[in-house]
Amino acid sequence: MNALQLQENLKKFTCTDSCPVRNVISRFSGKWPLLVLCVLSVNDATRFNAINKALPDISPKVLTDTLKCLEADGYIIRKMYSEIPPKVEYSLSDLGKSLIPLIDRLVAWTTEHYEEIQSNRKRYNR
Repeated sequence: MNALQLQENLKKFTCTDSCPVRNVISRFSGKWPLLVLCVLSVNDATRFNAINKALPDISPKVLTDTLKCLEADGYIIRKMYSEIPPKVEYSLSDLGKSLIPLIDRLVAWTTEHYEEIQSNRKRYNR
């Protein structure tokens, strides 16, 4: 690959508004969105408190913000029931379900390579 081809290939990542990698993947690849999607993938519909119990180290505010972001992008569906007290359930949308096999592969990869990565980190920090 010559320098001009390399430069053209890299251009697609430079525009923050139109770069799919920056624009889409960054929204679900943070600390919490992937874990929330994993929790929702094992249930048809899940209430806020159940998600919070599955991820006990996430604050309610961060969980709320994460759910809103995932809903805004169409990965999850929020269903509110008209009851007293209000009942809200979250579930994966078709778009979210289509992402789960990729997340499952990533989870399998991390499990397979976790010890090696931990060892590399220790070696690097020495």
